[in-house]
Amino acid sequence: MALLQGSLFSAGDRVAVRPVEEGRARRVLAYGAWVDHRPNWVVGADGLFGRLLHAVPWQAERRPMYDRVVAVPRLQRFYGEAEALPQPALGELRRALDAAYAADLGEPFRTVGMCLYRDGRDSVAWHGDTIGRGSFEDTLVAIVSLGAPRRLLLRPRGGGPALRFELGSGDLLVMGGSCQRTWEHAVPKTARTVGPRISVQFRPRGVR
Repeated sequence: MALLQGSLFSAGDRVAVRPVEEGRARRVLAYGAWVDHRPNWVVGADGLFGRLLHAVPWQAERRPMYDRVVAVPRLQRFYGEAEALPQPALGELRRALDAAYAADLGEPFRTVGMCLYRDGRDSVAWHGDTIGRGSFEDTLVAIVSLGAPRRLLLRPRGGGPALRFELGSGDLLVMGGSCQRTWEHAVPKTARTVGPRISVQFRPRGVR
């Protein structure tokens, strides 16, 4: 196990990662896409969740939909390449992903996006990360799930049977190949009583 400990951490704030290749399940999909699920990748995930919950300046957004403007059903924050991350562990996780996926991606992950799902009413609709390079070339998007378990769905673009991934705290999900332009993913609402969850998304340059 590789310990990721920054100089700002106390002994109780340690975050570690297990090797991605041990316990990783890769599923090859149609149209040149694939997805990895590595359960329990992050050790100390609950502590990191708590620190991010309070340290990130979460933003509520509103977007036009048809003839009205609606609230986005989650809170968000995006960190570009030049921005300081709110916790040193995020930079360490990014470097661990760079090492694990160098052969698949061929470049480092550059940006960090985060979504806060406050309860089961928060969600994200079917979409692919197709703003920028993801619309015309293969790429990778890595998601680290922290906090309460939530279901992530994945289906072919245009419809079809959905794959279901039950993501727990510390799980890693990586979508690769043509996944962003040939498949869609979503986190649906749930009527179950669930606690808050943070989704941390690592992307290469030019992918949103």
